[in-house]
Amino acid sequence: MDKTLIVTIDGPAGVGKSTMAKQLARHLSIPYLDTGAMFRSVAWKLGEGSWEWDEAKLGAALDGIEYGLSGTGEDSVLSLNGTAIGNEIRTEQVGMWASNIATLPVIRTFLKAAQQALGEKFSLVAEGRDMGTVVFPDAPCKFFLDASVDERAMRRFRQLVAMGKPADLEELKEQIARRDHQDRNRVVAPLKPADDATTIDTTEMTREQVLAALKEAVA
Repeated sequence: MDKTLIVTIDGPAGVGKSTMAKQLARHLSIPYLDTGAMFRSVAWKLGEGSWEWDEAKLGAALDGIEYGLSGTGEDSVLSLNGTAIGNEIRTEQVGMWASNIATLPVIRTFLKAAQQALGEKFSLVAEGRDMGTVVFPDAPCKFFLDASVDERAMRRFRQLVAMGKPADLEELKEQIARRDHQDRNRVVAPLKPADDATTIDTTEMTREQVLAALKEAVA
C-alpha cells in the first residue's frame, strides 16, 4: 500500500466511539487505534498527581514510553513498551487522570507524534477527541459522534453493571458533565468537530444505525 487510509472518529466520553471504531475497522479490515487508551495508559503509568510535575520531569518519564499496534478491527492490540494494554486503564479514576494530563502541551505533543507515527505505518480507524482536528487533519474521512449527557451516562451505567462493577447513575452523569466541560474548554486542542467532519448525534440511534451511517459515508 503506497499510502495509508486514515478514518477519524472523535467525540466526547461515553458516546460509543470505541465500539463504532472497532466495527468500522473490521468492515475495512484495518487496525483500530484507541487514542484515549494512549492517554489513559500514560496517566496510569505516570500515576496520580503526574499532571503537576514540571515539564522536565514529564519529558524524562515520556522518553521511556513506546507504543505498538497489531491486529485489525476489534482484534487490534495496542501495546505499551511491548505489553498489551488491558483493563487496568479502564477505571473512572484513571479516566479523570487522563483528562488532567490531556491539558498539558508536553503530553499532547508526545502522543500526537506517537499517533502520527502509527498512522504512517498502518491504515487506521483512529478514535479519540482531536483526531480530525489536530492529529490527522488531512484524513479523507472524519466523523464526530455526540449524544446527550443522560444517554451517555446510561450507556456507561449499563456497561458497568454488565461487567459486574458498582455503578451510580447520578455520579456518572456528574463525571461525564465535568469531563465534557474540561475537554471542551481546555486551551490546547479542545474537543470539537473538524470543519469537514460528518457529525452524527447518536442519542436516539441504535448501534446498527450508527454503524450503517459510518459505512455509507466511507464507501
